[in-house]
Amino acid sequence: MAAIIKAILIFILAGLCEIGGGYLVWLWLRDNKPLWFGITGLIVLGLYGIVATLQPANFGRVYAAYGGVFIVLAILWGWKIDGIVPDRYDLIGGALAFSGMAIIMFAPRS
Repeated sequence: MAAIIKAILIFILAGLCEIGGGYLVWLWLRDNKPLWFGITGLIVLGLYGIVATLQPANFGRVYAAYGGVFIVLAILWGWKIDGIVPDRYDLIGGALAFSGMAIIMFAPRS
């Protein structure tokens, strides 16, 4: 159980790095924020690549499963940061994606 919690926490940290870094670059380019937004965003995006390596599974499995976590985190980011309330289709899609992540990462294997 501790390994599952650790994996989920690493996924969340990686997701926050990717979404947060991408958001800073977005603000720099789309909202004319200062250059340091873009530079900070690129650094945070680089940290995402490092954090993802902390997962114990192989690269392909980690990146396939991460997609489900990213979808859920992006929906939450849009809701809490941009004020876009998720509708039922966002919630259904997020639940399906997260379920897929759980199957990929935590299904018993021999």
